[in-house]
Amino acid sequence: MPPRKRKPVELWDRPPHTGAKHDLLRSYLGAWFPIMAKYNGRVLYYDAFGGPGKYRGGEPGSPLIALQTLVEHSHFASMSGTQFVFLINEQDSGCAEHLEAEIEAFKAAHQPWPSNVVIQVNNETFVDLTTSMIDDFDERAVKMAPTFAFVDPVGVKETPMAVLARLSNYPKAEMLVYFAHEFVVRFCSSGEVDERLDDLFGTDEYKAGGDLTGRRRSQFIHDLYKRQLHDVCEFPYIQSFEMWDGRGKRLYDLYYCTHDTTGLDRMKAAMWKVAPSGDFSFRDRFADQDVIFAETPDTGPLRQELLDHFRGRTVTIQEVIDHVVAETPYTSSHVKRLTLAPMQHDGLISSPNQKRARQFPDGTLIQFPD
Repeated sequence: MPPRKRKPVELWDRPPHTGAKHDLLRSYLGAWFPIMAKYNGRVLYYDAFGGPGKYRGGEPGSPLIALQTLVEHSHFASMSGTQFVFLINEQDSGCAEHLEAEIEAFKAAHQPWPSNVVIQVNNETFVDLTTSMIDDFDERAVKMAPTFAFVDPVGVKETPMAVLARLSNYPKAEMLVYFAHEFVVRFCSSGEVDERLDDLFGTDEYKAGGDLTGRRRSQFIHDLYKRQLHDVCEFPYIQSFEMWDGRGKRLYDLYYCTHDTTGLDRMKAAMWKVAPSGDFSFRDRFADQDVIFAETPDTGPLRQELLDHFRGRTVTIQEVIDHVVAETPYTSSHVKRLTLAPMQHDGLISSPNQKRARQFPDGTLIQFPD
């Protein structure tokens, strides 16, 4: 008897907020690929939940977005000395087959295919693939190449904190992780999904959210997951972004995790650059205020943060920039012209060695009032 034909994969529409997430991925990888190629002979892009490759309307999924961002990059020719490995995983076998077909079509449209771009499609769970990969590295006593992992599951059961921690155990590993914030807020005290949430957080402390309501519960869950990424995964730098719709509903959170402030600054720059408008917005909670990422940033919260943090001190411009990048939602590009210059104009700061007012070259000292 001939084998039964597999039922064709039924594609789905791409939600508008997913488009915003993909714009962020495209913008960040556009900066990440050339930076990594400059200093490394091999880099890894790991798409943990690749999907079928395309949506019903023909829009590309994250694996094709990543591939397109690299091979169509204006500086791709100068990256020929670096091997780019695309490890793309999809747990559903039908979607994995469809994804492979889409990748083959993409390669056919980009012939001759560059020899330094290697693609591997896997049909496993995220847990199994990541565990076997790290086990192999450990057994061979080799280090993982600089890695960007896009961890974008459906729901909460596929990304245990313990597995993220194994993936993060390399100084050049970074991740962009989806977090189903509203689901967790709703079910943290229900007792219905405790096993999943225990794995997700790597602790059962989320249950304490049941004693809280409204904004306090929401912030508690957000802060706990961020703390676990810091403590368990040992990421020193984490920036979270909240996706909201036009009706004031929080859809999900994204957590960018890295060991390096350069990547942190680049990711935040990408977030400000592609910030959606109209029906959706990216937000973060900072200094007890909602910071909405927009084309024209509101640096009011940043001004107050700098006045509070550096109160009564004289510091270098680099100290200010380092603090902004590491501890706030803002980027290095927001510091001088958009924040310090207006503060000096308003008489809020001064400088003992500045040659021209509202100019802050390297070495400039800034005095903050008591």
